[in-house]
Amino acid sequence: MFKHLFTSMNEMLDEVAVYYKAAAGVHKQELEEKLHMLKTMSDTFIEEWLLFEEKLACFYRDQQPAAALTDGMKTELGDVRSAEFVRGQGYYKLMMFSEAIREFTVLVREQPDFTLARLYLAMSFLQKGDISDSYGHFIFLSQCTHNHQIKAISCSAMGCIQMHEQNVDKASEYFNLAFQSDPSSVEPLLEMGLCSEKKGQLDFYW
Repeated sequence: MFKHLFTSMNEMLDEVAVYYKAAAGVHKQELEEKLHMLKTMSDTFIEEWLLFEEKLACFYRDQQPAAALTDGMKTELGDVRSAEFVRGQGYYKLMMFSEAIREFTVLVREQPDFTLARLYLAMSFLQKGDISDSYGHFIFLSQCTHNHQIKAISCSAMGCIQMHEQNVDKASEYFNLAFQSDPSSVEPLLEMGLCSEKKGQLDFYW
C-alpha cells in the first residue's frame, strides 16, 4: 500500500520538476499547489511514523527486564528507548540531520555519558559538514568510552577527517587505533572505502 502511494508521490514530483521552471500564471500556481500537497503529505507521514516508533519503543522498554543490562552498559548506552533517542534516530535515518542534532544534543546535555547518543550526534554533525563540532565529540568518545565498537567507529571517523585535511600520518594513527579497538568494526568499512572526497565534501560510510 505504502509502496504504491510513494510511487505516485514520486511520479507527481517528477512531473512538477519537469514543468516548474518554464511554467507561468495559472499553470505555475497549479504546480505550486501540488508541491504544497506533497510537502504536507510528507510531513504527516514523518510525524505519524515518529509517533509510532516512540510508542513501539515504550512497549519494548516496558517489556525489558530491569536486570537485562549491567550497570556499566547502562552508563555506556543510556536509555536507548527514550523518546528523544527514538526521534533522533528516526531523523538520522531520514537524513534530517539538523533535527537529529537537536534531539541528541538534549540527550547528551542531560546524560553526558550516554555514548551512543553522542555517537549519533557526532555523526549527524559530520553528515552536515560541521567537521569541528563532530571531531570534538569523536575525541571525547575515543577517550572515554569502554565500548570497543564505539571507540573503533570514533577513531575511524577521526581518521577520515584527518585524511580530508590531508594529514595522512595522523589519519593512519587513528585507523590503527580503530583496528586495535575492534577489527570487526573497521574491516567492512575499509573494504567499502572508509572515506572519500567528492567535490570538496567528506563522505563517511556508517
